[in-house]
Amino acid sequence: MAATRACLVALVVALTFVFLEGLAAAAPATPESTAQRQREVRSLLRRLNKPPVASIQSLDGDIIDCVHISKQPAFDHPLLKNHTIQMQPSYHPGGMYHESNIAPHHITQTWHQNGKCPENTIPIRRTKEEDVLRANSIKRYGKKRPQSIANLDSINKPVISNISTGHQHAIASAQVDNCHGTKASFNLWKPTIARADDFSLTQLWIIGGSYSGNDLNTIEAGWQVYPGLYMDRNTRLFIYWTRDAYQTTGCYNLHCSGFIQTNNQITLGGSISPTSTYGGAQYDIDILVWKDKVGGIGGYKWGAIMWGIGHRSSSPTW
Repeated sequence: MAATRACLVALVVALTFVFLEGLAAAAPATPESTAQRQREVRSLLRRLNKPPVASIQSLDGDIIDCVHISKQPAFDHPLLKNHTIQMQPSYHPGGMYHESNIAPHHITQTWHQNGKCPENTIPIRRTKEEDVLRANSIKRYGKKRPQSIANLDSINKPVISNISTGHQHAIASAQVDNCHGTKASFNLWKPTIARADDFSLTQLWIIGGSYSGNDLNTIEAGWQVYPGLYMDRNTRLFIYWTRDAYQTTGCYNLHCSGFIQTNNQITLGGSISPTSTYGGAQYDIDILVWKDKVGGIGGYKWGAIMWGIGHRSSSPTW
């Protein structure tokens, strides 16, 4: 049985979260409030679901829209209106390619079985009305709740086990000065999620700032099983970013403007397979995040696939 490959930078960051969300009592809906909510949902769907060049029906139930690269949600941000897309980084950092005597196995996304997006487009998982209606708040759809985040400031402090905090997690970290990125290898699993409002994930973080000052900046990437967001229990690739400690900025995948995608083969939020089995075959993915020396643009790379990010990073912690 092949072993999981080790991270090439400092320590592997492995995080697993189980989010136990309390259910708040909802106020009785009135015809006026229902109509207003429906208008807000339709407005959000228009912003997220850009007119596609082509659409692909995935076997897992997703609809993948191939949207022209210049029409993606990132460019709704006023600071990116006249942005020139950097299609390739100015350099590739050392350690990008993993040397191993283990034969690689192709990791794929389910929608690839039914087609591919043409050049000059990016694949975007279509957001459906029922996806948004499940959210407690339309304004926070696709965002983490600040109270549901593991506090990285406490990783070197004693942890008091308390299930009421809503998290069970393990974190490995390293403080590194003048670091421009990291690479990690993650074993792919499909953990059992008992409740629809629980989730499990493995990810890396690059962070700067602090929770206490509400100026925490993060760039995050990994895989997750999250029925509350995706309406299934598939293992899915995801990214996340914030620049104010998850208060108002940032989101999962392409659920808000800010992240610029350049690759036409990978869907953020899309199912990935195959996954590992206990006592059987093991599969893993490499994720590389780095800051370009020219222009300060960041980049994400998964295996042989790369896409760009328009959000700046600062001094990282893993």
